Amino acid sequence: MHLFSAMFLLVMLAAMSSEAIYPSPEEGWQIYSSAQDADGKCICTVVAPAQNMCNRDPRSRQLRQLMEKVQNITQSMELLDLRTNRDLQYVRNTESLMKAVDVKLKTASDNPRSLNPRSLQELKDKVTQLLPLLPVLEQYKTDARQISRVREEVRNLSLVLMAIQEEMGAYDYEELRHRVLLLETRLHSCMQKLGCGKLTGVSNPITIRASGSRFGSWMTDTMIPSSDNRVWSMDGYFKGRRVLEYRTLNDFMKGQNFVQHLLPHPWAGTGHVVYNGSLYYNKYQSNIIIKYHFRSRSVLVQRSLSGAGYNNTFPYSWGGSSDIDLMADENGLWAVYTTIPNAGNIVISRLEPQSLEVLQTWDTGFPKRSAGESFMICSTLYVTNSHLAGAKIYFAYYTNSSSYEYTDIPFHNQYSHISMMDYNPRERVLYTWNNGHQVLYNVTLFQVIKTAGD
Repeated sequence: MHLFSAMFLLVMLAAMSSEAIYPSPEEGWQIYSSAQDADGKCICTVVAPAQNMCNRDPRSRQLRQLMEKVQNITQSMELLDLRTNRDLQYVRNTESLMKAVDVKLKTASDNPRSLNPRSLQELKDKVTQLLPLLPVLEQYKTDARQISRVREEVRNLSLVLMAIQEEMGAYDYEELRHRVLLLETRLHSCMQKLGCGKLTGVSNPITIRASGSRFGSWMTDTMIPSSDNRVWSMDGYFKGRRVLEYRTLNDFMKGQNFVQHLLPHPWAGTGHVVYNGSLYYNKYQSNIIIKYHFRSRSVLVQRSLSGAGYNNTFPYSWGGSSDIDLMADENGLWAVYTTIPNAGNIVISRLEPQSLEVLQTWDTGFPKRSAGESFMICSTLYVTNSHLAGAKIYFAYYTNSSSYEYTDIPFHNQYSHISMMDYNPRERVLYTWNNGHQVLYNVTLFQVIKTAGD
């Protein structure tokens, strides 16, 4: 089984096997996950405020340890692959030199008298040039031993995973995928009834790929529910028209199995979003939003965002024609921008996905040029105070109550220059483009249900 497929399977197994120990009814409960029964009633799996209760389940702990091992193995294999490619290129570059030394040695062996002082010195010089190969070959030996250890780890993981599958019941991949999709649908329905959570934390970043220009964007479909695993990538922040579509995240990481879309109109900024199979983006040197359908390779609709600044009139602090930022969350499609009447403060508009008509608008009062980036979660706009190292999620605007607060949520800006940050509600992760690196952040959402006795 491929490592990434194994990781995905482990995550699905964990989702289907988590068991909770319930607290007394008098206590407040925090939602851990939720579903919906046949009658439409919400059924929530909960944990007490001390979140280590579920950890007592040995099967859950075993699955968590397996996932950590798979992640470690994946990182080791990526490192080995990068190092091997680098060293192999060095060996190829010195191949002609090795052949020349081999020819001279054979000549000297067949005819010792031909090896005069000059030829001997030339031979010594070429051998000296080959000496740096020794540490490379030594590294090959080390890597070979590490690969052997990784192979043994994978074998052990497979045995443990098979045992867990037998304990839980044997499901093939398609059945598991169908069950997860069904659970996602139920979860979304239940979360709509319960209301969304509040952002309380952002995990350490996971670098998916280090490829592309310094600025750009990448994304997956944000529609809930969806089984679409494609990944899209767009290099640069202005006048670009080329969109690369990868079949899976694994293909994106390897830079293989992709098709190219050539947009009929160039884009501006990096605030693009894919929603229900279509790309929504800002047309270059205009405040026009375009909806491009990938399957038909055609523009379905385009509409001007009335009064919105463009062409670096009101960008984020990093510039890059980032005047109009399109995004999606659990509650639909949004545009984040500003206008002259709003004095450069961030404006949020909820859009109708089919017609791009503005349904409702909020003025946050936060100056857009002071924002590094922003993203929507559960109808709340979160704004960072910088795009550079040391940035924090500094401001939150709640559209449900038309209110705001200043926050202090740190996140690790590993490569020191974020030019794109968007939330995906299907996966509950932040997609970022950080100085040519494509990076993911997991988010933590908090929701408390108080009982009647509170």
